[in-house]
Amino acid sequence: MTDERQGDGELCSPSLEEQSETEVVAGDDEGSSPSPEELSVATDELLARVQDAERERDKHLDDLRRVAADFDNYRKRVVREQAQILSRSGERVVAKLLPVLDDLERALEAAEHHEEAKVLEGVRMTKDALAGVLASEGVEEIATEGPFDPHVHEALMTQPAEGIESGHVVQVVQRGYRIGDAVLRPARVVVAEEE
Repeated sequence: MTDERQGDGELCSPSLEEQSETEVVAGDDEGSSPSPEELSVATDELLARVQDAERERDKHLDDLRRVAADFDNYRKRVVREQAQILSRSGERVVAKLLPVLDDLERALEAAEHHEEAKVLEGVRMTKDALAGVLASEGVEEIATEGPFDPHVHEALMTQPAEGIESGHVVQVVQRGYRIGDAVLRPARVVVAEEE
């Protein structure tokens, strides 16, 4: 065999198999063929190398399977923890709202006894308590003074208004709220138009 082969006009080096065959066939003696003992030793060496390579491959496959299982467990744990966080945040808000529910029940009891002043006071206190809970959760009322802002306002209609510049809010029909930059509900407003 030669060390180089010519194919399609290119020189190529021999493959590993061809090199191994060349080494085995060459033997120690120049021009003589290897003895059966030498072939047996060379074959045993090759088999040992193949077995080592297979063990190494199996080890890497086991490592890969272990990493894949660890990642799958990690993914499941993250999903579980996210669900728990959402559940806990809901529990926290509900716990803060329970006293507001108690205030509403007291206002209804006062209404049954026709104590109108107490009913009005109870409803006002309940509204303030609810507003406090919402504020503690970062909820803010959207400002409605000044010009109409389509990002936070919803125009229900326009109407002429004296003394108010065109495009400004005339009346608030329903208040709007936000948490940070996220609009929970836009403010529903009436907008002044040119006369």
